Amino acid sequence: MKVIGINGSARKDGNTALLIGKVFDELKKEGIECEMLQLAGKTVRGCKACYGCYNNKDRRCVIKDDPVQECIDKMAQADGIILGSPVYVADVSSEMKALIDRACLVNRANGSFLRRKVGAGVMAVRRGGAVHAFDTMNHFFSISEMVIVSSSYWNFALGREVGDVLKDEEGLQTMKVLGENMAWLLKKIHN
Repeated sequence: MKVIGINGSARKDGNTALLIGKVFDELKKEGIECEMLQLAGKTVRGCKACYGCYNNKDRRCVIKDDPVQECIDKMAQADGIILGSPVYVADVSSEMKALIDRACLVNRANGSFLRRKVGAGVMAVRRGGAVHAFDTMNHFFSISEMVIVSSSYWNFALGREVGDVLKDEEGLQTMKVLGENMAWLLKKIHN
């Protein structure tokens, strides 16, 4: 089994990556392979609404010059998907939103190949807006017919500067439980 984590933060290896890593720690304890893709430093373009993916039906977005297709390919191959984003203006980053919009359309245009995969969203937030960002990611999982994993609280931790999320004990506990629940669910589905 494999879980792909996509870090939609502009900061490589920042708070969002740290939180995804905490979920990965629990998955790895259960023998689940994990891989993280980071969008930091990369230009991610939004959906053009051209419907080329519906015309071509090749599981590919027509936009070829950014990392979204690699993410879509990895999502298609994975058993579980973690989307991670910092919270900007009470929502996900623009990079994560572009990924969600394009992956959603490619998925629906090609027989819903993400159906029944396991998904979870993770947010790093300075103070507020995490629940709305959480909803944005869960809406993607839901419309993609995925199974959403829950935790003991909403999947976010508080922090601004890199490493601050590691001081949020409740946030870290939430990531631990999320990883445990994701591993449990993946094993139930694949046994």
